[in-house]
Amino acid sequence: MKLISSRDNPLYKSLLKTAGDARQRKRNGLTLLDGAHLLDACLANGYMPAQIMLHADFQHSAEINALIERCGNIPVSLLESSLYAALSELKTPSGILSLLEIPQAKPEPAKMEFGLLLEDIQDPGNLGSMLRSAAAAGCDAVFLSQGCADAWSPRVLRAAMGGHFVLQIVENAALLNVTEKFPGTVYAASLSAKRNLYDCPLQGKLAFAIGNEGAGLSVALQEKCEPFIIPMPGAVESLNAAAAAAICLFEAVRRRT
Repeated sequence: MKLISSRDNPLYKSLLKTAGDARQRKRNGLTLLDGAHLLDACLANGYMPAQIMLHADFQHSAEINALIERCGNIPVSLLESSLYAALSELKTPSGILSLLEIPQAKPEPAKMEFGLLLEDIQDPGNLGSMLRSAAAAGCDAVFLSQGCADAWSPRVLRAAMGGHFVLQIVENAALLNVTEKFPGTVYAASLSAKRNLYDCPLQGKLAFAIGNEGAGLSVALQEKCEPFIIPMPGAVESLNAAAAAAICLFEAVRRRT
């Protein structure tokens, strides 16, 4: 293993840009997985990292050693403590980072069975939570508009807890085109809707469209969707976007199973 102790090291400089710059991630098609759980999920679903970085001062656990063994001949580097800390946002780092080539998904809307359309979801935590819920609910594809947060940022990856690796994720999607090509029903929550979520026939091919945390769905996309309202007997006007997405997805799961 090679020890990296200088911030001027070319690999380290590239890792630092990958961790903190969405444009760099898109330009190079690479992202950084922070921690053992994400690497385990990556490997379990047939993906292989390009590089592994270990905290030089850690006594690595049997779990991490097993992960390294599963990676075969992937290059492994040791990072001096301050260099590692600049790459990881975890309060209690596990001591392992991995560099991954971002999977390029191209699902066809016409073949989608159960999907999620996200328009301008800007909070990384919300986006990651939605991806995690979509993965847990068994969605086959998630389409993100151009205004969404970077789906492969370290913060979104952490919030999704491995959900990325069981989903087909399409960024910069033209959601109106997706709805036009999708042969099923696209549902969207609306405070002015007359129909209740629990009265919707959530069978067959379907997708839910979730809009921006503050503005909601654009008018153009709303017009392509079947509206419904989530009953809220309490004294609040709306739900967090990620919570609303989870409610919708798992009501569909309940109905479909």
